[in-house]
Amino acid sequence: MGEKIKYVLYLALFMPLAWLPLPVLYLISDGLCFIFHRCLHYRAKVIRENLATSFPEKSADEIARIEKEFYRQLSDNIVESIKLLSIRTSSIRRRVIVENAALVEEAAATGAPVFLYLGHFCNWEWVPSITLHFKSPEVTAQIYKPLRDHAFDRLMLRIRSRFNALNIPQSKAFRTLLGLSRKGSFIVGILDDHSPNHSRSRHFMNFLNHPGTIINVGAEEIGNRLNARYLYLDVEKLKRGHYRLTFKPIEPTEADGESYPVSHAYMRMLEATIRRQPPYWLWSHKRWRYTLPDPQQTQSDTSPQTTKSE
Repeated sequence: MGEKIKYVLYLALFMPLAWLPLPVLYLISDGLCFIFHRCLHYRAKVIRENLATSFPEKSADEIARIEKEFYRQLSDNIVESIKLLSIRTSSIRRRVIVENAALVEEAAATGAPVFLYLGHFCNWEWVPSITLHFKSPEVTAQIYKPLRDHAFDRLMLRIRSRFNALNIPQSKAFRTLLGLSRKGSFIVGILDDHSPNHSRSRHFMNFLNHPGTIINVGAEEIGNRLNARYLYLDVEKLKRGHYRLTFKPIEPTEADGESYPVSHAYMRMLEATIRRQPPYWLWSHKRWRYTLPDPQQTQSDTSPQTTKSE
């Protein structure tokens, strides 16, 4: 009963905000940005360290400008996500341009599952609106990590289901995707750019000037078992509240190696996206929580010992 009451309270708080026009919500976002950046200094140490180590060629002033714009985007993400509770389809069509959607239909026509890799870049909560731009496959899914607050998790699932996406908990990903594959083609969104849940991965690469970046390969393992087709979603911010999403094939090169080449190629493509518009990645995340003490090791080596950063 307590969780139901909390859920109703969350709705009572957020629904009135959701009905406000976006220009008004962006005024609220400006206030949130000031609070996060100037008052709370939200994860400021993590953000500055991530930016400084990822872009050693940039001056202190440039890093400061990126940091400021990051806080603005973070605040915009909050109000834009709330707006999903009420936004009209016609409005989201105007604000989210999708290119190369034919690649999805071509992949679906083979009957294979489509694994769509993307990053925590710009507003990933608006990404499910891509379903407005292709007819096949009919089933669209995304994998998510449930929140500890069950009532708020229920609210987020309502937001993330705005365009009829099937939300799959991480713990049930393989079993659910296997069941879907038996029924035909589907597309599933994969956000695999954060730090792995453990420090014992054998797979790493140079990512954003961090040679010992440990990468996630679980999605590729599942995709290979399901004979999936792999695509990347390149996200670009055009202006406030307007984004361009471009489907691109993931085509590994020899440099990506023989072991999990799709995962390496995805991270390489994501790095290009981030370098094009640095402020819009989720820099507040401790991406390099685990680092390799000897970055000169290769993937063929035995599993390296990792050190956990503070």
